[in-house]
Amino acid sequence: MAALSTLILLLCAAKDVMPSNPQWKPTWPSYRVPVILPQSTLNLDKPQFDAEARLEVVSPCGPACHKSSPLPTYEEVKNYLSYETLYANGSLTETEVGIYILSNGGDGSRGRSRTKRQIYGYDSRFSIFGKDFLLNYPFSTSVKLSTGCTGTLVAEKHVLTAAHCIHDGKSYVKGAQKLRVGFLKPKQKDGGKGSNITNSAMPEKMKFQWIRVKRTHVPKGWIKGNANDIGMDYDYALLELKKPHKRKFMKIGVSPPARHLPGGRIHFSGYDNDRPGNLVYRFCDVKDETYDLLYQQCDAQPGASGSGVYVRMWKRQNHKWERKIIGIFSGHQWVDMNGTPQDFNVAVRITPLKYAQICYWIKGNYLDCREG
Repeated sequence: MAALSTLILLLCAAKDVMPSNPQWKPTWPSYRVPVILPQSTLNLDKPQFDAEARLEVVSPCGPACHKSSPLPTYEEVKNYLSYETLYANGSLTETEVGIYILSNGGDGSRGRSRTKRQIYGYDSRFSIFGKDFLLNYPFSTSVKLSTGCTGTLVAEKHVLTAAHCIHDGKSYVKGAQKLRVGFLKPKQKDGGKGSNITNSAMPEKMKFQWIRVKRTHVPKGWIKGNANDIGMDYDYALLELKKPHKRKFMKIGVSPPARHLPGGRIHFSGYDNDRPGNLVYRFCDVKDETYDLLYQQCDAQPGASGSGVYVRMWKRQNHKWERKIIGIFSGHQWVDMNGTPQDFNVAVRITPLKYAQICYWIKGNYLDCREG
């Protein structure tokens, strides 16, 4: 009972602080971010890397299902936010964490799914062509994983993606040990370095330059569950590259309530597998939300999984507009709504707890992770 009382008190303490008077500018809210620190680390046996990479995750548990799920206990939340770290040499560790200011971490999805993901009516995706767009922010923050998914640059050496791109909930996928991240860059023009002859009617051809991943963090909430249990809420992972990528990156932020998003919309870009070699951008309205998930019908195909979901809002402290990643595109869900099946694409929200965890993975110092 004492732990449950502590949980409820800390849940109340960690709620977001919104401005009392609405402003015409959609403004990033201030949050009291919890503190998550490693407590102990154990060496695990080397994984087998025998799982097949899945480019999407599916689950039939919709908003009503998630909202009716019981609040996890304090110990369950600590367990879900503990994590495994996979190193490039194949070694594996498990780290238990302590939580010192707490927000709830949802519980989740049950059931099996039945089909592939898709386009909702008219295909509203935009392929991004030409280095003037592809190499410029925010599109330049999107990268391709060698397992077939998408990731987003969130620091000088870090990439945020979906956990299912690395781990199927039970085992690490083939290729996870030698995971690479691809950056689009122009191909060398014919005629060598000095040649400036181009055909303006044709988009410049691009190629991927690959950087190896040094280590990967995956939360235990994903590993202990999967999309059919609690895992959908924890479908995120952080990759640390072996060297800096030298590109502008996008900061992460705590996901505001959907009603506070500009126009109620989200944006993301990914490498959908039905458009090979193309970066595909889309935006759409949020249809529903739970504490851990955003439900929307952005057109997407496998390969877009792991894309950073972002919005642009006014940063009051800095007096400027700023884009931040507020979620990770995960996959597809069939939802039974009043006896009628309806499908959604789902993004995992960056909650205060997840922000604290991911930020600590990046910075290694909780003092740098106090503002969401």
